[in-house]
Amino acid sequence: MICLLPHCAYLSETSRMLELHRALTELGLEVRVATHGGPHERLLAEAGIGYDVLGPGLSPARAAAFVGSAVGLGDPRQSMYDDAEIRTYVAAEAEYFRANGITVAVTGFTLTTLLSSRLAGVQVITEHAGSFVPPVFEHRLLPAPSRPVDPRLKHAPDWLARFLVNRTPNRITAYCGGFNRVAAELGVEGIPSLAALLLGDLSLVPEVPEVLGISSSELAAWQPGKGYRADSRLSAVGPLFAQLDLPMPVEVQRFLDRPGPTIYLAMTSTPPDRVRSAIADLSRLDVRILVAGTIHDLGDLASDRILIEGVLPSHLVMPQVDLAVTTGGQGSVQTAMASGTPLLGIPLHIEQDLNVALVERLGAARRARPGTLAALATRMLDDPAHREAAERIQKLYAAADGPTQAATTIARQLTG
Repeated sequence: MICLLPHCAYLSETSRMLELHRALTELGLEVRVATHGGPHERLLAEAGIGYDVLGPGLSPARAAAFVGSAVGLGDPRQSMYDDAEIRTYVAAEAEYFRANGITVAVTGFTLTTLLSSRLAGVQVITEHAGSFVPPVFEHRLLPAPSRPVDPRLKHAPDWLARFLVNRTPNRITAYCGGFNRVAAELGVEGIPSLAALLLGDLSLVPEVPEVLGISSSELAAWQPGKGYRADSRLSAVGPLFAQLDLPMPVEVQRFLDRPGPTIYLAMTSTPPDRVRSAIADLSRLDVRILVAGTIHDLGDLASDRILIEGVLPSHLVMPQVDLAVTTGGQGSVQTAMASGTPLLGIPLHIEQDLNVALVERLGAARRARPGTLAALATRMLDDPAHREAAERIQKLYAAADGPTQAATTIARQLTG
């Protein structure tokens, strides 16, 4: 039996699990869904998917605090959960796995499954590392971070910052402390490094080789060394991004149909002050701005040129806009590329820096540094080369079926 465990504080992780659930059920497989709760669990209900909430459930405030303390954003000395939360969730997950005959757990940033899977003797598969996987570090593909957590990197030259961020993921134990304290109490394998915190027994790499810059065969041949759990493996699958079964709101379509350039601002799982800052910068331009406000209350910013909405079907919106502006989560980057739409990224942490840098290398995106957003947006709107590059990636994505490849790979682990 397969169990999907989306972290419903994140729209991206919840929506990717919807895609996996669809693909797995199309293969005729029985799937259970469990979550710690959170503001986006309603997407599961709206999709008609039954699910169980493990533990006390995440209030909106606790979910926001989790997102703000996560890898790349919060203090590396903490583990996003306190030790008591880790114990509670690990025990609840392990009992759930045993009670329901789970043999394969597929997690989307529900990191406690790295311990509960060991406690219950089940295999854990991850997809949330995206392209942030060891061969990328070994090829020195991580860019200099836009917002370095390590204060020593804030004034370092780019070449030095690149060297250090590629060298350190499997050498530091950032964010791992709480997990390792609880692992020791339970007598199960701990988490040896930051890189290992993002990997399961099998980690799906949802990108095409032409964008990642690393072949599928090289990913499959990777062997874990120091700083990794000994059984970690990688498997390439195609792009994995949301295609939410939501109707296009009538007012949104009317807004998109109006003449003139349109920017789509979709900064999900982002503190509202940063979304407001981006809107303020872009509103100086002679463009219309459609904002996917998700769970934030931004209605006071609405105007004739700025439309504020909630969760939107981005795969329907992006083909109709001239520029997408996101934080650079892999799902939003891939949705833009699958739509042939150039992207301007405002990364909040190094994994998002990487996602944008990979398509920036191919000419389809740019990364915004502080104070550069409006100027970069203007240049990208004026330069057709970015759209042409995005359309080349669009053709690569059209030839791949990431959800089916991922589901087939997961299914193989039931008998592997």
